[in-house]
Amino acid sequence: MNEIKPAPTSQSDDRRVADLLKDLTDQTSTLIRKEMELARVELTEKGKRAGIGVGLFGGAGTFAFYAFGALTACLIAVLATALDHVWLAALIVAVLYAVVAGVLALTGKSQVQKATPPVPEQAAEGVKEDVQWAKTRAQAGRK
Repeated sequence: MNEIKPAPTSQSDDRRVADLLKDLTDQTSTLIRKEMELARVELTEKGKRAGIGVGLFGGAGTFAFYAFGALTACLIAVLATALDHVWLAALIVAVLYAVVAGVLALTGKSQVQKATPPVPEQAAEGVKEDVQWAKTRAQAGRK
C-alpha cells in the first residue's frame, strides 16, 4: 500500500509562522493603542460640547438676571413716556427678557444634546470592525 506522508516542515516555514505571529502581535498592540487614542479624542470633543452647552445655560441665567436688573428700569421709563400706564411698559420689558432667556436656554439644550451620550461611538465601531476583521482572517488562516 502506498501511504502518503506529510511533507516535512522546514525550519524556514516555522520561522515564517513565528514572524507572522510576531507581526500580528505588534499590529494588534498598535491597533489597540490607536483605538484608545481615538476614544480619548472623541470623549474630549464630547466634553467640550457639553461644556459649551452648560456655559450657554449659565449665560442664559446670567443674562436674564443682570439684564432684568440693569435695563428694566431704563426700558420701563422709556416705554412709560409713550404709554399711559407704567405697568404696561414693565410687562413689555419682562416679555422681551423672557424671549431672550428662552432662546439662550434652547441653544444650550441643543449643545448638550449633541454631546450625549458620552460614549466614544466611532472608537467602539472601529473596535467591532477590527474584531470582525481578525475573526475573518483567523478563520481564513485555519483553512
